[in-house]
Amino acid sequence: MTSANLTRTETAARSASIDLHRIRLELDLAGAVDPAITGFPTTSTLEFGATAAETWVDFLGEGVHQVVVNGREQEVEWDGARIRLCGLAESNTVEIRATGAYSRSGEGLHRFVDPVDGGVYLYTHDEPADARRFMACFEQPDMKAAITIVVTAPEGWEVLSNQSPARTDVRDGAQTVEFAPTLPLSSYLTCIAAGPYVRVSSEWRRDDLVVPLAVLSRASMAAHLAADEILEVTRQGMDFFADAFAFPYPWGKYDQIFVPEYNIGAMENPGLVTFTESYLYRGAATRAQRQSRANTILHEMAHMWFGDLVTMTWWDDLWLKESFADYMGAHASVAATEFTDAWVAFANRRKAWAYTQDQLPSTHPIVADIADLEAAKLNFDGITYAKGAAVLKQLVAFVGDEAFFAGARRYFAQHAFGNTTLEDLLVELEQASGRDMRAWAQAWLQTTGMSTLSLERGTDGAAVVVQDAPRPHRLQIGLYDLQDDALVLQERIRADIAAPRTSVALADADLVLLNDGDLTYAKVRLDERSLSAVERGLSSLADPLARGLVWSALWNATRDGELAVTRYLEIVAVHAPAETDSALLGGVLLNAPTAIGQFLPDVDRADARRAWLDATWAALGAAVPGGDAQLIWARAFAAAAAFDDSRRRDVSTLLIGSGPEGLPMDADLRWELLTALVATGHAGAEEITEEQLRDHTASGRTAALAAAASTPNAAVRAADWRAAWGDLTLTNDHLDATIRGFGAGGRRDLISGFDAEYFDRIEAAWAERSIEIARRLVIGLYPEVETTELVDVWLDAHPDAPAALRRLVLEQRDHQQRAIRVRQAQGVLVG
Repeated sequence: MTSANLTRTETAARSASIDLHRIRLELDLAGAVDPAITGFPTTSTLEFGATAAETWVDFLGEGVHQVVVNGREQEVEWDGARIRLCGLAESNTVEIRATGAYSRSGEGLHRFVDPVDGGVYLYTHDEPADARRFMACFEQPDMKAAITIVVTAPEGWEVLSNQSPARTDVRDGAQTVEFAPTLPLSSYLTCIAAGPYVRVSSEWRRDDLVVPLAVLSRASMAAHLAADEILEVTRQGMDFFADAFAFPYPWGKYDQIFVPEYNIGAMENPGLVTFTESYLYRGAATRAQRQSRANTILHEMAHMWFGDLVTMTWWDDLWLKESFADYMGAHASVAATEFTDAWVAFANRRKAWAYTQDQLPSTHPIVADIADLEAAKLNFDGITYAKGAAVLKQLVAFVGDEAFFAGARRYFAQHAFGNTTLEDLLVELEQASGRDMRAWAQAWLQTTGMSTLSLERGTDGAAVVVQDAPRPHRLQIGLYDLQDDALVLQERIRADIAAPRTSVALADADLVLLNDGDLTYAKVRLDERSLSAVERGLSSLADPLARGLVWSALWNATRDGELAVTRYLEIVAVHAPAETDSALLGGVLLNAPTAIGQFLPDVDRADARRAWLDATWAALGAAVPGGDAQLIWARAFAAAAAFDDSRRRDVSTLLIGSGPEGLPMDADLRWELLTALVATGHAGAEEITEEQLRDHTASGRTAALAAAASTPNAAVRAADWRAAWGDLTLTNDHLDATIRGFGAGGRRDLISGFDAEYFDRIEAAWAERSIEIARRLVIGLYPEVETTELVDVWLDAHPDAPAALRRLVLEQRDHQQRAIRVRQAQGVLVG
């Protein structure tokens, strides 16, 4: 472990001896427009009390030039990650002058040059511990301070931070902007953005409180900004949270900026929320895409209270912000926006992420044991987000909305601008609800895994609900009858399930849907009679949430090796073309090719891929012109065509604009179609160049790189391999494109020769590259082979490899082993 990987033990000791008061950060970004300049001057002034004679400050950058402690310069002792401070007094002022490095990985201060107009754009991303890439700081969440930020940047740029500017001086072509001090803030929430961003301004009012609003993007993306819709959702969210939390929005302004080459969906920096540009749709967007953006806007807004106002003490309690924000994103969408069906996408898509994560060997409790920063980085996962949110939904079903929000209000009032642990939240929930939260926390927050619920029907109408990992569930059971091949709701009954076997009185029904309404967190199995009913009438279910739960049950059974892949694909072929919910349809059309590629035996895969390609083409032709389904099926067809070239003429027909009436042929869909032709050997460099001239944007540049990397040629794939591991000039997005190209079309014959080399490279990559980049390499290039022999040899030979690296490798091994196990089960299931 290097000194950059801070541990929970040492940071707790540091915060116990250091009382941080104020920080002043000065950044000189005037040279950012010069590509030859790789770094920027940064000066941090920290004021703090101390009970220890020495400590350290965190910094990652090009160099540390001067350290001044209480007016006296001391020798610079910096190991590349930690700056030693000696001779501390009871009250201290420390000034550190250093040079930070412009990032190409999306970590710290990222620099991007727009190929459209040459504009240079900067933004920061810090979580969990990358503020130290642009300022010397105490990089841990429990050391909060008011931060004054001063930025020098080219004149004419937008310069933004968490607070509004207090004053601006302009001279010699540069502007120096000093922002008002923040309220107490953890370092990972510090944010700066600068560049020729385009701004759309508005405001939100409630009584005497006026919050200035703004949305910003690169100039070349301004046409896709959808500012009116984004601001409408923002105001709806502000209204909802003002009522729900009864704590006025505390951060002054509320800017939302959409930035390029962003590593995650969004980040809750108070006053300056950053979003990936993927939420700015360059062409047609489905309702599911717009709903996803609204959900993310509300998720980040919830963080202004859960996470920013009240912050976890250490990353063990990451769930205290992420689980709550994930829950609130869906809850507020339903309560305050047009997306009243947000729980449908949550049940089918978001929880699928949780179910997958919770079955890996690295599964962990929602309240996790996070020993260090590398572990924290990997715990931004499906358990911390989606499982935590699902468990909170179960809690709300148990105690009720009123008690839940009353507990939240008490929590904010008691701990505003402070740090908390699980215990602090439980106390407030108990006071508000009058219930003992300890048993609930033990059952749901401090254990791993999930229950699988199934039904045993008796001949006399009696039924038993069985769960393999007993937990307390409050749920609904839906009873549906087949009427002329349509499934019609008969009734829903409530049940409390806690024991391994629970008897329930159920009327006779063709489909018994456990957890109807999705009130609890559990996998659900369909009994054989229900499965037969679903085969006949799935798409006839009127309630999209019920359909989503059935689709989820079918997928979980397939990936668990309990439902034959061929049977699953037959259900998809019959009922997906009739699916009207765009979120559900999009999920199904991702799962079906995954089932083919991972869970079918090799001998059956080619025929299944061709059948799937034909099915997507037929459904595309039958879809309503201009509707969401037409676009979703077109994207599925393009993805399928990368594995089978039998419809290459149809792909070309779409590219020349002769496709079905109403289909929007935007740049992104064109790239997907062209890449399919390249991956199957029917297009090449000339066509890629022509398409890039048509789409001379950042997205077009990345898509062209991915298309070229997809060329089905051994020399090209070898070049992809070398570039992924060795080309340090690749940005995060360009690395992803290279990795996609390397594996394009499932051409194991072109890349299997690199299988063993992968295991020779991963430990060095983990040591030499940032964790974000190393993670992409370890996951994206993992060899999909028929045995686990290679990975087992590596694991046995590297017991002392970094824990976070071993975790990623073990997770990939588990995915591999599951695929092998399910493939082997197919003969039995079909037979």
